[in-house]
Amino acid sequence: MGRQRLLPRWSITLIDLAMCTVSLLAAYQLRFNFNVPAHEYRLLWPVLPIFLGVRLAWHAGAGIQRSMVRHTGTEDAKRIFLVVLGGSLTLIGLNGMRYFAVDGQYVLPTSVIIIDFLGTAMLLIASRIAFKLLHLRKRGVGKDTLRVVIYGAGEAGLITKRTLEREGSAHYGVAAFVDDDAGKVGKRLEGVRVHATSELPKLLADDAVDQLIIAIQQPDPENRRNVVDMAMKGRVDVRTVPPVRDWIDGQLSSGQIREVRIEDLLGRSPIHLEDSLVQERFRGRSVLVTGAAGSIGSELARQLIALGAKETVLVDQAESALYELEMELLGMGHTAFRPVVADVRDRDAMDRLLAEVRPEVVLHAAAYKHVPLMEAQPTEAVLTNIGGTRTMAELCIAHGVKEFILISTDKAVNPTSVMGASKRCAELYMQGVGAANPSMAIVTTRFGNVLGSSGSVIPLFRKQIAAGGPVTVTHPEVTRFFMTIPEACRLVLEAATMGKGGEIYVFDMGSPVRIADLADRMIRLSGLEPGRDIEIRFSGLRPGEKLYEELLADQEGTQRTHHPRILIGRTRQVDPRTAREAIDGILEAAHRGDAEECVRGMKALVPEYRSRNSTYGNLDPQELSEEGGTSTGTSDKA
Repeated sequence: MGRQRLLPRWSITLIDLAMCTVSLLAAYQLRFNFNVPAHEYRLLWPVLPIFLGVRLAWHAGAGIQRSMVRHTGTEDAKRIFLVVLGGSLTLIGLNGMRYFAVDGQYVLPTSVIIIDFLGTAMLLIASRIAFKLLHLRKRGVGKDTLRVVIYGAGEAGLITKRTLEREGSAHYGVAAFVDDDAGKVGKRLEGVRVHATSELPKLLADDAVDQLIIAIQQPDPENRRNVVDMAMKGRVDVRTVPPVRDWIDGQLSSGQIREVRIEDLLGRSPIHLEDSLVQERFRGRSVLVTGAAGSIGSELARQLIALGAKETVLVDQAESALYELEMELLGMGHTAFRPVVADVRDRDAMDRLLAEVRPEVVLHAAAYKHVPLMEAQPTEAVLTNIGGTRTMAELCIAHGVKEFILISTDKAVNPTSVMGASKRCAELYMQGVGAANPSMAIVTTRFGNVLGSSGSVIPLFRKQIAAGGPVTVTHPEVTRFFMTIPEACRLVLEAATMGKGGEIYVFDMGSPVRIADLADRMIRLSGLEPGRDIEIRFSGLRPGEKLYEELLADQEGTQRTHHPRILIGRTRQVDPRTAREAIDGILEAAHRGDAEECVRGMKALVPEYRSRNSTYGNLDPQELSEEGGTSTGTSDKA
C-alpha cells in the first residue's frame, strides 16, 4: 500500500486557487495605490469566475496538483512559473477578444494581469518551498543532527546537499562547502558559504563537524588524499559521492554516499590511452583468456568485450567464480563471450578447445599467485605456472594463434619465493619459444599488486578491522607497489597492441606503499585510532616474502615506449634450448612430486633466485644434475 499523501489533490487545487484570488485582489490594490474605485470591484465580480476558470484549466492541464509539495525542486518551480505565465497570457488574449469582438471592454486591466502574474508566481512557489522546509524540519525532529562539510562546490556538491536534506536518515546540517577553485571561495551556495581547501583544518576544529563528504566527480588523487588526511587528523568521518554513472536512474540517493575506501586513496591520475589503436587491435577478433574468473582475467574479459572482440572465450577451472562472471556479463547485456570450465594443465582438453575456437589472440593469466601457499606446495606452482604456460604455448603454435600475451608479476624479478621463481621460469621459456617461432608474437607484461584482488592485503585488513583487530602486518618496513585492476588490464591491452614479439613490458607502478602506513590509514578511515582502538601487530615475514618488490632486476635496464607508463625491460637472455631442457627437468620432478628437485631446478635456471624464510633456502642448485640426472646449465653470461 502506498504512503498516504499529506494533502489530497483537490485541497492543493483549492489552496492554489485561493492564493490566485488573493494575488488578484492584491494586484488591484497595488494598481490603484490602495484606493480601488468601487466601480472596479463591480466590474471584477462578474469576470472573477472566468479568471479562476483560466487558472484552474492551466493548473489541471499541467498536473500541478499531482506534484509532491514536500519534495518541491527547481523543476517544479519552473513548471509553476510557466503555468502562471500561460494563464496570464490567456487572460491578455481574452482581453483582446472581448475588446475587439464583443463590447470594447477588457476582462481585466492589463496592468492588473501583469502585477497578478508576478504575485501569483511568487505566492505559489514560495508557499511550496515553505511547506517543504516545514516538512524537513518535522522529519528532523528526534533524529541525530550531523554537521557536514561538503568538499566540492559544483553541481555534484549542490545535488549532495539537496539529497541529504530530502531523504537523509539523519538530520543533516551543511556547515560549509570547501573547494579548490579560488573563484568560488567566499561566495554562497544556497545560503552556505564556500571556503578554500586550506581553511578545512580550522573548519573541522572550530565547527564540531561530524562528516566530510567528497562530492567532486573526478577529484585529483593528490588533493583527495590531502583532504582525507585533514579529516582523519580531525577525527572526522569521511564519505564520498559515487560517479554519476552509478546513480540510480540518474538520481543520487543518500544510501549511495559511501565511506571512502583505501583504494580511492592509492589511485593515481587517470591513464589516458589511445583507445582507437587498442580497439583496432582487438575489434572483430576472437580472443581466449585463461584464468578468466580471476581478478585480472575477469577485467580483461570485460574490457575485451567492450572493445568489440568478435568472441571472448573465458577459460577457468574455478566453476563458481566463472559462473558469477557469466551472470555479470549477461546482466550487462553482453553475449559475445563463451565461458569454458577447463584446466590449462589438461593438454587434451585445451587441444580440443583451441581446435574448436581457433582464437587469434590468447591472454594467459592462469596462475597460482599466493606466495606462502605455493612455498608449501612447489610442485603445484610448477605444474600450473610453468607447465600450464608450456602447454598453452605449444598448443597455440600448433593451432596457428597469432599473438600470445603472458601475464607475469613483479615477484619474478630477483625472486625469493617459489611462486616468483616459477613465473620467471615461465618468462624464460616464452622468450625461447618466441625466438624459435616468429610466426606467433609473444609479449610478456609485468606489474605488481592490484587493489581489491582476491587474497590481497586490503580485503584481509578490512576483515580484521571489522572483527576488532588486531591488524597483522608482516614487517614494519615491508612495501608494495599497487595499481587498480582496470588500470593494470588497460595497460596489458595497450602493451599487447604495441608489442611486436619477444618484449617484456614493465609498468610504471608509481611509488611503493609502506604496508604499515596502509594499515594505519585503513584503521583511521574506519573512524578508529591505531594503537588505542585497533592494534597493529607485526607477525614477521612469511615464507618466500620480500621486504620490497622490484620491477626490474639489477642487471636489467629499460627502453622507453610511446606511453610514459609502459617500459620495455632489457632482461637477461637464456639459450632457448638450455631453458627448454631445464624446464623439462623441473616439470618431470613436479610430476614425480619431488618438491626439492623442483626448487633446485628453478635455482639452476634462475641463479638470482634466493629462497627467503623457506625450507628450501639451503638447497644447492648444482645438486640437481647429481640427484635428478638432468643438467640445467644456463648462459648467464649472455
